[in-house]
Amino acid sequence: MSDYRPISCSFYDELEARATTRQPCVLHYRETPDAPLSTREGVIQDLYIRAKVEYLRLTDGFELRLDKLAAVDDRELRNYC
Repeated sequence: MSDYRPISCSFYDELEARATTRQPCVLHYRETPDAPLSTREGVIQDLYIRAKVEYLRLTDGFELRLDKLAAVDDRELRNYC
């Protein structure tokens, strides 16, 4: 597993807001840095830490390391400090 790179606190707040309101969202992510973008729709059930790495889990059981995210809905991670 590659070294984890934490996402910005502001973007994490966006994820928490969606999880709290159970708002459906579209995740755009890359499995590897040079992979094409993948998309997954769902409701964020949980944000958690395992072995010092942050993850999200959708209600359908899909899990994703937060440093693989590129955007959620129309909000791109690169636009957050």
